[in-house]
Amino acid sequence: MTSEAISGAPGGTTPGAGAVAAGTAAGAGSRHARQGEESVARGASFHEMWRELAPLGRDSGSGGYRRYAWTGADADSRAWFRAQAESRGLGYEVDRNGNQWAWLGDPLAGDAVVTGSHLDSVPDGGAFDGPLGVVSSFAALDELRRRGARFTRPVAIANFGDEEGARFGLACVGSRLTAGQLTADRAQELRDADGVPLPRAMESAGYDPSAIGPDPERLARIGAFVELHVEQGRALDLSGDPLGIASAIWPHGRWRFDFHGEANHAGTTRLADRRDPMLTYAETVLAARREAELAGAVATFGKVSVEPNGVNAIPSLVRGWLDSRAADQSVLDTVVAGIEAAARDRAERAGVDLRVVRESFTPVVEFEHALRDELGRILSHRTGAPVPVLGTGAGHDAGILSGSIPTAMLFVRNPTGVSHSPAESAAEDDCVAGILALADVLEGLACT
Repeated sequence: MTSEAISGAPGGTTPGAGAVAAGTAAGAGSRHARQGEESVARGASFHEMWRELAPLGRDSGSGGYRRYAWTGADADSRAWFRAQAESRGLGYEVDRNGNQWAWLGDPLAGDAVVTGSHLDSVPDGGAFDGPLGVVSSFAALDELRRRGARFTRPVAIANFGDEEGARFGLACVGSRLTAGQLTADRAQELRDADGVPLPRAMESAGYDPSAIGPDPERLARIGAFVELHVEQGRALDLSGDPLGIASAIWPHGRWRFDFHGEANHAGTTRLADRRDPMLTYAETVLAARREAELAGAVATFGKVSVEPNGVNAIPSLVRGWLDSRAADQSVLDTVVAGIEAAARDRAERAGVDLRVVRESFTPVVEFEHALRDELGRILSHRTGAPVPVLGTGAGHDAGILSGSIPTAMLFVRNPTGVSHSPAESAAEDDCVAGILALADVLEGLACT
């Protein structure tokens, strides 16, 4: 395999396109050629799936993905998932919350080993965040069948819906509903930017929203969930390791700041007479950076809406969304409290009314040590070296489900650390290493 970066963006390298040529052009001996051909064979299904999935939901202008929940792009991605399941003879189903499942073995037998991730994206997101885990799951199953593995436990691949929360503002909707961390009543209140409620969006996409809610019976049938994901950072790149195992997910949340001022004419209103919420919002953004930097945390205002949103109008309302994360709960609380205090101080001086609403929150997630250690044992036995264990500030479905079932995560090296961007990438040989590692894990868990 080559070490060239692969990408879902226009102009990016299609996985596998030059792999054989690269192996033969180097003039390697027959033993190395055979190894290269075997590696290509192992990644063949990955290459094919990646080519099929890559165009779905990609914006031709930005090169990024806009696979928002219950839209046409989402439907295309879900159709792709179903086609992959059925082409492999797997049992296919959609659960009460719209999550997709592909089963090898009896879903009702219990103690199942599940893998997978999500296919939706942030606005103009990259190709790897989520899809790499789903594609690698199918490819890992193909690898195990190639090995002639004998399964003693059911195995499933899952595509959890609306993980990114790009449309309705709440992350991990599918897994939160399943785990009971999001009630049906609260889910029915979720609306997108156009005011469309989540149930209506699901119904328009051909799904019945009347049954959404906790699914304890399904979770009780799962013995372990392992999610493979591209690393959203540079820890593995800096350490020189192609793969890592997750130790924990930082506590994180989203807060909405509503700054209410007074609409007025931009050309005739004296500066001294203005109640401009934009200034208070701007100073709050700067306060967020200061507070996070001092605490060693992260804080980002990445989304904003303005009313009436006119060039020649002083805003009456500026609404900004804060995303903040830290390695420790107390640090996160301190950062958010500091940001809010700075915002209220400035708002009071500017005659602006402020309302702060916590829209979502996920406490620290410590992945189950026994399962995490088992992954380490399986992978170190194969490679002869320990696999690094690292924390992450990014939320995942595995983190949501960890409160109900044993979960673990594998990370694939990201050479630049860029994520949630069309520049997101991973090297081809690292992706194949991820497939083989996931296959080893599934074999160790489901074939013993």
